Amino acid sequence: MYCIVDIETTGGIPKESGITEIAILVHDGERVVQEYQTLINPQRPIPFYITNLTGISNAMVASAPTFKSIAQDVFELLNNNYFVAHNVGFDYSFISHYLKIHGFELDVHKLCTVRLSRKVFPGLASYSLGKLCNSLEIEIESRHRAYGDAMATTILFEKLLAHGDENLFIKSGANISSRI
Repeated sequence: MYCIVDIETTGGIPKESGITEIAILVHDGERVVQEYQTLINPQRPIPFYITNLTGISNAMVASAPTFKSIAQDVFELLNNNYFVAHNVGFDYSFISHYLKIHGFELDVHKLCTVRLSRKVFPGLASYSLGKLCNSLEIEIESRHRAYGDAMATTILFEKLLAHGDENLFIKSGANISSRI
């Protein structure tokens, strides 16, 4: 299974920032079979510029669950599956950091849709999620929100599956030969 993940955070460094929202779309190589999404109380103030970017305010997360209260659910969804994200290092660093704090060791294969897109769709001007989706005619609803970006990444992932060759994904650590 492939867990297509997106998070929103209070900043760029896991040890100094908190997660404010998470979306995980579980994909079987054909379609999304499970969805998980929630706001998260980061237990720290959300900077003004982050609220302007995401629309997520301190008031919105005040009564949301903390990461500690969802850690087991997140771990159970991600464990033993491929972790897929656009710029996977960012999302994985936060989630693995917060899981580890709460007693869960995440060790999964990762697939980065930025890197895969550069190989499958070479020569584009930009591989940022917004510009890449625009180039590939993928509509993003609720940009800079976890579910909207995860859904766009899922559509991108499906396009990568349809257009990529088997060797590209095998080199990336995925076994998806049944889809290519």
